Amino acid sequence: MNQPAPPPRDYLDWRTTDQDELERRRERARQERPEITNADPRYQIFSNFAVRSKSGLSYGVEIRDLAWRQFHCDCLDFRVNGLGTCKHVEAVLLHLEAAAPAEFQGAAASESPRLDLIADPAHQSLRFDGDLSRLPRALRRLLDDNGRLRADEMPELAADAWREAAKALPALRVSRDIDVLLEQRRRAAEALTLRRTYEQKVRSQEWPAHETRVPLYPYQREGMLHLVCGERALLADEMGLGKTAQAIAACALLHRIGRARRVLVVTPGALRGEWEDQIARFTTLASRLIDGSRPVRLKAYAEENPPFFSIATYDQMLADHLEVNTRLRPDVVIMDEAQRIKNWSTRTALAVKRLASRYAFVLTGTPIENKIDELYSLVSYLDPHVFGPMFRFNREFYELDSKGRPVAAKNLDRLRDRVRPILLRRRKADVAAQLPARTDRTFFIPLSEAQRGHYRGFETELARLVESSQKKLLTPTQRDRVMRLLAQMRMVCDAPYLLGGADPASPKIAEFTRLLAGLADEPGVKILVFSEWEKMLELARDACTRLRIGTAWHTGKVPAARRREEIRRFREDADCRVFLSTDTGGTGLNLEPASVVIHLDLPWNPARLEQRDARAWQPLKARPVTVLHLVAKDTIEQRMLTNHSQKQAIAEAVLDGGKVPPKVPVRPVASSVLSRLAAVLPKTPVVLPRPVDPAEILARRARAIPGVDLRSLEEREIGTAGGPHWFFAVVQGDAGSARAHLLRVWHETYGEEDPRIEVIDAATQEALERLASSGLVATRSHFVRRLWPPISPDSREGRAKKFFRDLKSKLGGEEAAA
Repeated sequence: MNQPAPPPRDYLDWRTTDQDELERRRERARQERPEITNADPRYQIFSNFAVRSKSGLSYGVEIRDLAWRQFHCDCLDFRVNGLGTCKHVEAVLLHLEAAAPAEFQGAAASESPRLDLIADPAHQSLRFDGDLSRLPRALRRLLDDNGRLRADEMPELAADAWREAAKALPALRVSRDIDVLLEQRRRAAEALTLRRTYEQKVRSQEWPAHETRVPLYPYQREGMLHLVCGERALLADEMGLGKTAQAIAACALLHRIGRARRVLVVTPGALRGEWEDQIARFTTLASRLIDGSRPVRLKAYAEENPPFFSIATYDQMLADHLEVNTRLRPDVVIMDEAQRIKNWSTRTALAVKRLASRYAFVLTGTPIENKIDELYSLVSYLDPHVFGPMFRFNREFYELDSKGRPVAAKNLDRLRDRVRPILLRRRKADVAAQLPARTDRTFFIPLSEAQRGHYRGFETELARLVESSQKKLLTPTQRDRVMRLLAQMRMVCDAPYLLGGADPASPKIAEFTRLLAGLADEPGVKILVFSEWEKMLELARDACTRLRIGTAWHTGKVPAARRREEIRRFREDADCRVFLSTDTGGTGLNLEPASVVIHLDLPWNPARLEQRDARAWQPLKARPVTVLHLVAKDTIEQRMLTNHSQKQAIAEAVLDGGKVPPKVPVRPVASSVLSRLAAVLPKTPVVLPRPVDPAEILARRARAIPGVDLRSLEEREIGTAGGPHWFFAVVQGDAGSARAHLLRVWHETYGEEDPRIEVIDAATQEALERLASSGLVATRSHFVRRLWPPISPDSREGRAKKFFRDLKSKLGGEEAAA
């Protein structure tokens, strides 16, 4: 048993064997060294042990057979990993081998003196492990020749009989894993009975046809029953099909039948008020928002008779999840917009998944946005047995490269079948007869000359980075620059004003104003307007003001209480006809009065676009919806429209029953930046102009300024290497007047708001040189480059440049230059 620890592996390498995983658990047992107590001292080796970790949690371990490694542990890892062991089992084995080596070796070569009755999940039955002849005849009659419970015997009744027999037969041990199996069977039977009972009582009018004050559509009633009967279920309807209403109805039904007294809703902070409004709209059950400091929240959780619904945020659960379990003890946990926990290893996801409840409803219209790991994260909270541990999931559903990293998703048909019992998804196309009509139109808007100039500059720099990436990996600084360039290209498609320009002119706003003027003539029309950028919404608001159209404002900077007031005003005030929002209003809100949605720009992810549209395209309204897209022609925006095929292929195959390809390539994390570049650059290559030196352009323009006698111009790097570059100019005559001219030249050359150029006159320069030579002042320039006047060949600097030029020529070029 005392084997050396395995060498450390790259944590991103998923090419592990079962033996590798076993060694990992054994190594954790060595490192953590939990407290181990023999719960049945009559048996030294083949006993039950209590294993208490340093975190204070305790687990029960059964040692049944050493030679065949037959064990059991209460922990989740043991139940799902398929290894037949865990770190708690390995800790007990290490403890026994060290405490009683002779007895341990003897036990490994002999049979257990115990008689074990264990669970047989594959047959949903019980099984005896050992020699049947050692059992009393009355017990043997309950088993077939394979030691399995006879088909005509009920496991629930048989378990009671065996427990009674164990009182008179000390060697007989009824395993604790039987309780887990019996509980699963009991709940499955309850679910079947509940669905049948519900339908009967509704038909007999003993129960109302709708659990909500607003009638539900048939597909919504089916969603309600999926949640209630599934107990821990994922509702993945497309955005706009009323997942909130279905979850509220499910909780109301559980309240009716006495299964739920306390419900915890976990939602993004921006949607708490929306949940409170929807609960009041659909039911008469009380609700409250969890607010205040942590002590105030803990006091709220501990209330003896709290309102039925408690509405909290994901951020609050990061700190409060343990107290929620011990004080509030919710019967139902609802996770709204559950893509917040799609990354299974984040602190928020790990904390929220510790919330304990019998019923758990996960709501999201996008269970797969980018990769199938996101579905794994959601399902592992609901039922970790569906996929097992992450290492098995990756083996089964990913093709791995030579470094153990995913390169393609595979077996998607098997993945879909695996999640079918707990996942329910309907698309708008599936229930189209119950939804209002929808019309989509796209307006391709040419860039202005000012926009085109900015755009070409960004696109050219991006092309240079693409060219560089073909030779070597981009540095973190270069990747950051790529992301900034992509954002700048998208912003300039709206207006240069978003980049800090003074001119608010925008072809999109001109088109928006034209559309708005026409829509305003239609009585009762209300409009949702979305943009990624708040400054673009400001331009849209100005257009509404010019047309004397009332607006509501919803961005991340607006306090939560004010947001609710803006939503209420848009819904109820006839004069408030335009709802202006960033993506803070793109999820969870019900803005059903709207019949027009205008996208001033496009988000990266197509799912977010659908989320925006779903705010208006709701099932509980009869009015048609028109969706208008304003897209800058021949730009990154137009190419983004066709850049969603990979994400949609995986989602449709797994969630929507689409055609299942053998495998779908996965974009590695390291290449995600390059993938974005490839998606947004034009198919025809950008012609890269010869590199220019803006500092030399600045010097040439400065020398050409009429009336400015430029004596010297230097480029200096301030502070340490990598610090900011400043330009230092010396002029003959009035430095103030010269500075005004040089600032204009600076802006023409660099186009930046904050100038980095200083100007002094020749007399001041002479004074500074005297102070520097006497040691009274010192400069902090790391690098100095003279731009004017030219360096003389006979000067020290000139001779140094000639030396390196000659050296480069002798040694053959670029290597010497480096």
